[in-house]
Amino acid sequence: MEPFILTDTAKAQMQKLLDKNPDKYAVRLSVMGGGCAGFKYEWGFFDTAEDVDPEDHIITWENGKFGVDSTSMMYVIGTTIDWKEEVFGSQFEISNPNASAGCGCGESFGF
Repeated sequence: MEPFILTDTAKAQMQKLLDKNPDKYAVRLSVMGGGCAGFKYEWGFFDTAEDVDPEDHIITWENGKFGVDSTSMMYVIGTTIDWKEEVFGSQFEISNPNASAGCGCGESFGF
């Protein structure tokens, strides 16, 4: 069982990102200190397989990969990551049951 849920629509969007960036190894999610509520999510890439620590968690499907670094894993266990397309913008939506606080901008959260 995976420590978090990655929906099919999120995987499809991540695959598009990887297709546009064929030199990257995997889409990456990290939790960083900052934001008005204390923590924020940071999206990026693992550039190469060598950038992945053995303690990092990688989900693989067909031609795609998504990873969370080991330091951030404790903050995202039980989280659902989805892709939402709306009229005025599209984004990854992170539903984190561990977050006890959020901010009005939706960019940061607290525990």
